[in-house]
Amino acid sequence: MDSKLDFEYLKYLSESSDKKTILEELMTAYGKDVWNYAYSMTRKWDQADDISQEVFIKVYRNLYTFRNEASVKTWILTITRNMTLDYRRSAFYRKVTLMGFISTSGEQQSTEQSVIDKLATSEIWQKVLGLPTKYREVLILYAHYQLSMKEIAQVLGVNEGTVKSRLFHARRKLAKLEENQSHGSD
Repeated sequence: MDSKLDFEYLKYLSESSDKKTILEELMTAYGKDVWNYAYSMTRKWDQADDISQEVFIKVYRNLYTFRNEASVKTWILTITRNMTLDYRRSAFYRKVTLMGFISTSGEQQSTEQSVIDKLATSEIWQKVLGLPTKYREVLILYAHYQLSMKEIAQVLGVNEGTVKSRLFHARRKLAKLEENQSHGSD
């Protein structure tokens, strides 16, 4: 089964449909995308896990409210973004983030965390993660998730012109970082 299934049948759901099966298919198709997007916004492995779980709980609860005004992928990534923003605003997030700075460096990392840290240390990923959130988000949605300008605008809740502007500025900032790095290594 293709992981990027066409979920057109979602608009034909009725109360007799098996929500659990549909949720499992959505989690298989979009689980990695949801986690990666949450991680790109929080830069925390455990928070991306929590947010991903919450996203699919919300998807499950709202399965019958999907109106097919956007693609399923856009709908799920919008939920992911909103859940991440809510999580970041919560007192719990601020406390956990502060505790992350205070924790000792002698702690043993999990294998998963080590793998994620290696991914995050690749030069381009590090540069993208270093961008301000509004630029980082638009780059990730465009380059990694290959969403159209219209879909990105839907996910971010802005107009297409704003998306184009942010994408332009994000690319410019990355190019400037590349330029500064190449001059620094001469």
